[in-house]
Amino acid sequence: MPIYEYEHDGSPGPKCKPRFEVLQRLGDPPLTQCPDCGAPCHRVFSSFAAASSHKDLLSPKNLERHGFTQYRRAGGGYYEKTCGKGPAVIKRH
Repeated sequence: MPIYEYEHDGSPGPKCKPRFEVLQRLGDPPLTQCPDCGAPCHRVFSSFAAASSHKDLLSPKNLERHGFTQYRRAGGGYYEKTCGKGPAVIKRH
């Protein structure tokens, strides 16, 4: 479920921040009132955070943990295994 960001239309309640986040289903309609103070609000566009970097996803340790084998070009048509099962070196024909 995504986290949506909302902003109060006017003054927020005494314990509310001007912007707040709500965990909602994709099919849920946008909120029109703050769940804490009841003041009118609207959904705003916000940036998202990736769970991990692309570099971490393709690391040899992560690939091997998920059952993949990775080879790196060694030169001259040869590839050396960096992780996983399989031959230590393969040659491209």
